[in-house]
Amino acid sequence: MDGKQVFRHAVERMVGSLMQVMSEEKITLKDIDLFVFHQANLRINQYIQQQIGAPEEKFVNNIQRYGNTTAASIPLALYEAIEAGRVHDGDLICLAGFGAGFTWGAILIRW
Repeated sequence: MDGKQVFRHAVERMVGSLMQVMSEEKITLKDIDLFVFHQANLRINQYIQQQIGAPEEKFVNNIQRYGNTTAASIPLALYEAIEAGRVHDGDLICLAGFGAGFTWGAILIRW
């Protein structure tokens, strides 16, 4: 596996899917209250955050505690955000992931 290639593709695909879903829903980054991304690599998520210019406090990261929990990483991170009081009625939350087999996607949830 070529780590640099995976990193580049993960960033491009996650940002691309985020932009696509925002375009389809006619929203901007400022409309999103919380970003919950797949927790495979903290540097990928930090780089995406910098690339899109969203504030760090809008991102949920827990890979430091659990490592890559694969398919469970997004629900786990969302659960922790809820428990920490970071999710409120009416919030717009973006879930995005990039995983095995170079699959990716993003979705918006109105809480």
